[in-house]
Amino acid sequence: MKTRLEMEMSPGVSCVQSHKNSNPHDHSLGMASSPIGIPSPQVLLAKRKSDGMFYAVKVLQKKSILKNKEQSHIMAERNVLLKNVRHPFLVGLRYSFQTPEKLYFVLDYVNGGELFFHLQRERRFLEPRARFYTAEVASAIGYLHSLNIIYRDLKPENILLDCQGHVVLTDFGLCKEGVEPEDTTSTFCGTPEYLAPEVLRKEPYDRAVDWWCLGAVLYEMLHGLPPFYSQDVSQMYENILHQPLQIPGGRTVAACDLLQGLLHKDQRQRLGSKADFLEIKNHVFFSPINWDDLYHKRLTPPFNPNVAGPADLKHFDPEFTQEAVSKSIGCTPDTMASSSGASSAFLGFSYAPEDDDILDC
Repeated sequence: MKTRLEMEMSPGVSCVQSHKNSNPHDHSLGMASSPIGIPSPQVLLAKRKSDGMFYAVKVLQKKSILKNKEQSHIMAERNVLLKNVRHPFLVGLRYSFQTPEKLYFVLDYVNGGELFFHLQRERRFLEPRARFYTAEVASAIGYLHSLNIIYRDLKPENILLDCQGHVVLTDFGLCKEGVEPEDTTSTFCGTPEYLAPEVLRKEPYDRAVDWWCLGAVLYEMLHGLPPFYSQDVSQMYENILHQPLQIPGGRTVAACDLLQGLLHKDQRQRLGSKADFLEIKNHVFFSPINWDDLYHKRLTPPFNPNVAGPADLKHFDPEFTQEAVSKSIGCTPDTMASSSGASSAFLGFSYAPEDDDILDC
């Protein structure tokens, strides 16, 4: 299978257990770091020769995926990505294809930087800016829930800003499909700083797990660190399970109330546990937000990344943007997958719009 995509550069993506202990500038071109247990992808900035359009190409090794038994997660990510074209704050899948050794996601290219990048640089945001990002993320999460999808890995690394400053949620490798409003699931997955208490207790959990993560991200935007953070992961888990929520001074009553509602340790009492996104929308913290204007991007973002164009990479660490592209992005000896196992594990992975001839199969 061939593609008429011209590869320009390949920033790296590393697998980290806890992003607070990693290089604070550990970024990729529009793709986030992988949580525990997920094979690390490579992400390439690519330009289509026919029209000069830029894309982010996420490359995964089949051998690594099969070794870690993650093929179901990869196929779920592909399925979720195909549904994202209908929402303004979710990254879209343009194409997917495969070789005998590797899988490729061709995604919207977003170069305003990760929210994590901007938080590391500015430490914290004022409430109006945090409210704007939280509202756009909540809108995206609410849309996924309406499709019976739980996201399960919300964190600043997975929240990108586009060239105008709007949120773009990415990385759907841990999404769980087919979860009806009254259903639960039980897989232990996510990123340590943002795990909900019910996940740590290995109890069945539902959509409310995403609202916990939203609360943790909002807290981090306002205060600079996740709510129960410790460099000792075991201690952090203890804090999440048992430590009362502590909100530093200087916050409005509405912000404190929202944080307390989202970060309620009992998932049955958590804000969003009953009417889901509707409860979030109706909270007083979001009273300045016109949700219809937000959805249609009629609201001016509080921060403009001021990118000069698609080739402007100032919001990404040069360590990654200057990394050389490997000689072959297709087949390399150390990534050879068993043809018998790989051929059947990823049936139906490839995708191209019916009216597009970019892929020559």
